[in-house]
Amino acid sequence: MTTGTKLQSQPATLKAAGAVALLALAALLPLAVTEPSQQNFLILILMGAQMGVAWNIVGGYAGQVSLGHAVFYGIGAYTSTMLLLTLGLTPWVGALAGGLVAALFALAMGWPCFRLKGHYFAMATIAVAEIIQILVTNSEFLEGAVGLYMPMDRSGWGVLIFLSKLPYYYVILGLLVLTVLVSWAIERSHIGYYFRAIKDEPEAARALGVSLTRYKLIALSVSAFLTALGGSFYAQKEMFIDPGSVFATTISIKIALIAILGGVGRLLGPVLGAVILITIEEYSRTLFGSTGSGTDMIIYAAMIILVAVFSPSGVLGLLGDLGRNLRRHLPGAKQAEVKAEKMEIRP
Repeated sequence: MTTGTKLQSQPATLKAAGAVALLALAALLPLAVTEPSQQNFLILILMGAQMGVAWNIVGGYAGQVSLGHAVFYGIGAYTSTMLLLTLGLTPWVGALAGGLVAALFALAMGWPCFRLKGHYFAMATIAVAEIIQILVTNSEFLEGAVGLYMPMDRSGWGVLIFLSKLPYYYVILGLLVLTVLVSWAIERSHIGYYFRAIKDEPEAARALGVSLTRYKLIALSVSAFLTALGGSFYAQKEMFIDPGSVFATTISIKIALIAILGGVGRLLGPVLGAVILITIEEYSRTLFGSTGSGTDMIIYAAMIILVAVFSPSGVLGLLGDLGRNLRRHLPGAKQAEVKAEKMEIRP
């Protein structure tokens, strides 16, 4: 093994070890946090992280800012719930069906919407989500504004209904790991390079033969599928859904903000964003109670302003910049940098 190969393999090994350690910590955390309310708080963080990582595929890597992802979230929730209530299908199958329906809807929605650029595309996604919410609210087949209740006569892994919070925690942890792995695979594949080319230099990518619309649709459909899985989990956890709880515009804004706050276009940026945002959100609800109606929207707006002004690359990008500046000022750092530049790579 050459010196250069060794130097390149060390960061990858450290990242892999860090990921394994983080996963082990997450798996063991509920053993220390035994209060149901605290476990529910952890579940909310994992749910937010999973949605943020899913959104990051289209909004971060491909650079297509969608503010209508609640439509995919709601499709997943309603599809799995209706299949359970009408056909008795297990939510495991219902979640996959919901993901497929959401992906197909994303293809149908994206084809005309991707003719628009920038904020026009974002506005179009909001409009689509609002239209679907109105249609579901006025649908007798879907029980309209009354909503749908899960059957409470059964429990267990077959119906994904549990009497404690612990199983829900491990289900959403597994879903988050799946979403991160899909995102990681895309990031390291040629598709990920195409996404970043479309985001940074769309005209250059087009000139090189990259089909912009095709790869935008791939990004949106994969993101929609994973977001719908999160919606199906929400339905099982809450045991009740209505249009306001799964199709609301605030959900779309929250999903996007989690990724933007943590670090858009970064693999684990949305995970960090979820930890920060959900913590602030839940503690503000505890602090203000029923008198703080609308506080979440104020928090979202403040977060967007702060990130846009002080750290467009998100908290993860800010931490990376601070780390690099710190290493640059450590004793001997400049000499090591010069030595690395002059090092000859020998077989």
